[in-house]
Amino acid sequence: MGQLVSDVTQILDYQKSKKSDNNARLNILQQMAQDEKAKTNLVKKSLATQRAKYGAAGVNASSTSAGSVLARLRDEASQPYTDKKLANLEKLKNTKTTKKTNLLKNWLARFENIVG
Repeated sequence: MGQLVSDVTQILDYQKSKKSDNNARLNILQQMAQDEKAKTNLVKKSLATQRAKYGAAGVNASSTSAGSVLARLRDEASQPYTDKKLANLEKLKNTKTTKKTNLLKNWLARFENIVG
């Protein structure tokens, strides 16, 4: 009877850890989506501000130097979010589903110990 309780406990623990792993993955994916949205808004805001400054100064944004400044500004604004995205991807990769217990193998191992 004790072995049956142990096996049922293993199954329930597996189910709990699987749900926990799935929740962790969902949280990481939600955080990544929020970061991507914040990055997009920040980049748009920074570019709009810089274009407005260039427009007020009479500089055309399509010129080579203005275009490179805007590209650099876009890259600088998005860099922290890119780093955070890479860190979140690493977390996602390291979040593994708990190994499922194979009860048949456990029973066969115990059977061999008893018979063997």
